Amino acid sequence: MLRQAGLFREHQPVSERVLDSIDLEREKGITIRAKHAALTYRGVRLTIVDTPGHADFGSEVERALTLVDGVLLLVDAAEGPLPQTRFVLRKALDAGLPPVVVVTKIDRADARAGTATADPAVPGRTLAPLFEAILRAVPPPRVDPTAPLQVRVAMLDWDDYVGRLAVGRVVSGRVRGGDRVAVVHRDGRVEPARVAALYGYAGLERVPAGDLVALAGIDAVEIGETVADAERPAALPPLRIDEPTVTMLFAVNSSPFAGREGRFVTSTQLRARLLREQRLNVGLRVEDTDSPDAFRVSGRGELQLAVLIEMMRREGHELEVGRPTVVTRREADRTLEPMERLALDVPEAHLGAIAQALGPRRATLLKLVTHASGRVRLEYRVPARGVIGYRAAFLTDTRGTGLMHRLFDGWDAWQGEIPHRPTGALVADRAGRATAYAIEHLQARGALFVAPGAEVYEGMIVGEHARAEDLAVNVTRARRRSNVRASTADEGLRRMPPRVMSLEQSLEWIREDELLEVTPRALRLRKRRRAGRRRF
Repeated sequence: MLRQAGLFREHQPVSERVLDSIDLEREKGITIRAKHAALTYRGVRLTIVDTPGHADFGSEVERALTLVDGVLLLVDAAEGPLPQTRFVLRKALDAGLPPVVVVTKIDRADARAGTATADPAVPGRTLAPLFEAILRAVPPPRVDPTAPLQVRVAMLDWDDYVGRLAVGRVVSGRVRGGDRVAVVHRDGRVEPARVAALYGYAGLERVPAGDLVALAGIDAVEIGETVADAERPAALPPLRIDEPTVTMLFAVNSSPFAGREGRFVTSTQLRARLLREQRLNVGLRVEDTDSPDAFRVSGRGELQLAVLIEMMRREGHELEVGRPTVVTRREADRTLEPMERLALDVPEAHLGAIAQALGPRRATLLKLVTHASGRVRLEYRVPARGVIGYRAAFLTDTRGTGLMHRLFDGWDAWQGEIPHRPTGALVADRAGRATAYAIEHLQARGALFVAPGAEVYEGMIVGEHARAEDLAVNVTRARRRSNVRASTADEGLRRMPPRVMSLEQSLEWIREDELLEVTPRALRLRKRRRAGRRRF
């Protein structure tokens, strides 16, 4: 759309995901933060807001819907409507926004023939039909340019030259640089402010009603609050954001290696970073705990929290985190827990493995549809805690060929106990460097996470035990040397390569009595209690 609108030169190289400006978005292939861009078609200016499709980042969708007058609903020609598709559509319909359905990837071999066009063999050459559909279906902004100024702040950004930027839509009135305005807070307080500068469509010195604008110089405003006329301040209805369902413990790194690999290592720096993220992401909640070095962080899913941890890690933070757990409620003497709608697309040969894995996780099968391509679409209703840690097992069971999608599906009574990892951990009983000799003799006990030469400390998890209980091991043991033994004897040792887990896999693996140490250079698993018998 941007190219056909003439925003790029004819031979200008443009990346495929031009609006995905965060490195993690390009690496994971998902949208994490909502972004917007403007283009002109037939003299009409269209503002496009690219939103995440994953339910874990639903707060981005809820905020973006306050900026637009319609939605483009993208549906895969082969996969059909997914839980994320229904999630975005439900939010759009609740906001009264008309949807324009766009069927994509009709050239896939397993696409449903005839659903997108009468003749799939004739490909389209232009997006003009899409632009025309937008002009027909999406109404102009419902705003009042003669009323006092009202801007609902939907996003916060930062510029190195002007500082904090408040991004929102001018619902009524108009605004220009230098105007005196008022900030109406959630609690009803009114605070005077001044617009130092504004950023919008090129060439505009003032922004009229219906347009998006970034206001500089207003430091006191938060997401969901209103920038209003200084003489007649009036608040807009507040944003409705779904409650968090998953929570984790974030704490200062307390391992013996603390402070070696990061630039931000104190509780003050950790707290400031988490509070800054909470201001930018209203779907996140940060709470203090009994310890000044630990904080409770809640979000919409473990993927959202894992992305936050990875971003902090790349910024130079050191921290330790616990296993994700679900947020529960208490109503009428009953404990309620969040439920999720789980949609799986797998080859038919893996149905048995899927059913065997989801049974103990208290999942209920709702729908099973077999396609001519040999793949099966399954829909389950499952407790949210039953899905934590399942993604890695799902990919293993389907040999990497399965697709998994999740969606929050309300609250229900506690579904009973759900088993976690059936195996124990191999725990280092002393500090030192791992040796090839020790690793060779420990391979029969389980899978190792460390390579020869890796530095370990007491209480650090160095592998997964083949049995259910934890086992203390000496991974630093060296072969006793003598004058009759060849110096090249270790070269014949047969060692399996260590298992390397990603951040998400590590969070899925740990138990309640274990922690994940996160630094810019490494991920280490450890026991909460590192020393001696207290650990067991």
